[in-house]
Amino acid sequence: MIRLNNIHKSFDGNEVLKGISTVFEPGKTNLIIGRSGSGKTVLLKSICGLFEIDKGEIWYNDRDFTQITEKERKKMRQEIGMVFQGGALFDSINVEGNVRFPLDMFTNMTSVEKQKRVEFCLDHVNIEKKAFRLSPSEISGGMQKRVAIARAIALNPKYLFCDEPNSGLDPETATVIDKLIQALTKEFQMTTIINTHDMNSVIEIGESVLFISKGEKEWTGSKTEILSSGNQKLEDFIFANKLYAQMKGK
Repeated sequence: MIRLNNIHKSFDGNEVLKGISTVFEPGKTNLIIGRSGSGKTVLLKSICGLFEIDKGEIWYNDRDFTQITEKERKKMRQEIGMVFQGGALFDSINVEGNVRFPLDMFTNMTSVEKQKRVEFCLDHVNIEKKAFRLSPSEISGGMQKRVAIARAIALNPKYLFCDEPNSGLDPETATVIDKLIQALTKEFQMTTIINTHDMNSVIEIGESVLFISKGEKEWTGSKTEILSSGNQKLEDFIFANKLYAQMKGK
């Protein structure tokens, strides 16, 4: 479980996060939604320590991430997997090497153990062995995202962060990626937090949804509750997304 208490973050005097408090539960796909510029990415990066918050508490179970030492943070980061918006795969190494990278950096596994773990992770995201030796530029966008997910789970993390994991993908492939993340979340009982503006993702896998607007928490609930939220800002966001999807479909 991850619990946020009164999170504030500013850049050059501009307050981006304004006292956000919420809980992200393990074994569920926890989604953060909102318009561009609402603070979604800043919140996600603050939770995982890429940004230092100005005020508040970030609890990973019984550990306050804002109060532990840098040594403890480094150790704790090995419990965190990250799927970046563009995948952030290394072009200079192949698919197999990308997934092995965190194992080389943070473990004392033998070569045999690393190979087994790499194959396990790639198999779990449905990457065939014939693709293991290919470079990221030689595989499709959907496969790149799956490799990025495989790398994120290589260290068997307790917490998984995904920043717009299906951006740039066609709707069918995006749904596959959503379902894959949800399945892995259930299988490994991770606390998964997904930053997205895609209402299709919300409807597909939004077990717990946090809607933020201008850096403030506006609404929380599940995908079954979102259409009857009674929150005008959320309703406007849903309408805008539906209109955008219709325009793209023409």
